[in-house]
Amino acid sequence: MLLVFFGGLFGRRDDTRRVGVISVLGLVVLFGWALRMEPGATWLGEGFVQDELALFGKRLFLVATALGILGSLTLRAPVFARRATEYYLLMLASLLGMLVLASARDLILLFVAFELMSIPLYVLAGFQKGEDLAVEAALKFFLVGTVSSALIAYGLSFVYGIARTTALPGVASALSAGSPLMILGLVLTLAGLGFKIAAVPFHMWVPDTYEAANAPFVAWLSVAPKAAGFIVIFRLYLEGVGDRAVLWVPIATGLAALTIVAGNLMAIPQQNVKRLLAYSGIAHIGYMLIGFAAVSANGVAMMLFYLVAYLFGNMGAFLVVEAVTQSEGSERIDAYKGLAQRSPVLALAMLLFLLSLGGIPFVAGFWAKLYVFWAAADKGLYWLVLLGAVLTVVALFYYLLVAKRMYIDAPVRTEPIPVPPLLALAILICSLGVVIMGIYPKPFVLSALRVAATLF
Repeated sequence: MLLVFFGGLFGRRDDTRRVGVISVLGLVVLFGWALRMEPGATWLGEGFVQDELALFGKRLFLVATALGILGSLTLRAPVFARRATEYYLLMLASLLGMLVLASARDLILLFVAFELMSIPLYVLAGFQKGEDLAVEAALKFFLVGTVSSALIAYGLSFVYGIARTTALPGVASALSAGSPLMILGLVLTLAGLGFKIAAVPFHMWVPDTYEAANAPFVAWLSVAPKAAGFIVIFRLYLEGVGDRAVLWVPIATGLAALTIVAGNLMAIPQQNVKRLLAYSGIAHIGYMLIGFAAVSANGVAMMLFYLVAYLFGNMGAFLVVEAVTQSEGSERIDAYKGLAQRSPVLALAMLLFLLSLGGIPFVAGFWAKLYVFWAAADKGLYWLVLLGAVLTVVALFYYLLVAKRMYIDAPVRTEPIPVPPLLALAILICSLGVVIMGIYPKPFVLSALRVAATLF
């Protein structure tokens, strides 16, 4: 962050890419460092831990942020030319909050890290403040985020009052006493976290925010903060709780079912691709909650695998949207007519991402959904698996609607869509991630299983 700050402060006004390049290179170095780190270190009296779950989350955040910034290097709006340093600093500040959040095992540190992650997001959502839509979306995002923070703080106050400690191991021990106020506090906290991960009925900020903000930022917003929210859920509701974790099965199954149904059904009538992907993302949160509803090491592991597959599939789709929007000036599905004839490689990449999000063999999303359903079935949640499978077929309708525009409909224009090299690189990385995880998922699954085993 300091390198980016001073690079922007002393760099030339017209050299807007320097700070972005510094950010990407720094994140690549940090990711390499994170890969070499061994779990086990603790600080702040075990309030900050570097365990398997923390390292897994941090690697995911670093990859997502690097891809988001790489895609942002090609943004053309005048506001980015003037305020590029602010944009990248805000993304890195939010990333810092995520990195602390992944390691937090103390209620106060957890809440502070959550706010450090969230506040820059409100600013970034309205970064193009000259546009009315951006201001409205940012205000809605901020108001909903404030309510969610208040719910989390209120819920954690009950938790602290009963547990008499802010340390998460103490909270897990106190839960075994079964105090109604403790359960009330954790339910309120889960409602606040529901806003952060965009589960139904706490999803109202998502479509407007996704539509108004720039696509590379939305690509990152759709993955990294939600992954951070799930890591907090694992810490609070599963880690060290033991048999009391079954308390959350009814709530988790209800949230998962409602989110899957509402997300998929609301995506069907959308004509704006970013809004379609917004509701699609809500549905995917529901699929991940199926793994949480299983309250098992297998369920958590498959959620973590799902998050990685979702990272490449969803971020890749939004980056393709950015390429098409820059060329066509439109985010509507009709802008994709004849894309396969105009830019066959770009259309193929988008098809791969849509197939992965739809759960078609053999790309990453297929294994992600299959493994999550498997974990739920292993715990007897057959009705939830059946519901998820039926709605997966429904989801294919709106994904293949975009594919139809690309491969069957005649193009309005014939010239190819230009894709800036850095944006093309980000799309290529996402494509490789989707294909490699689809062909050879074993190392990713084993890594996720190793992480999840430490929670139980």
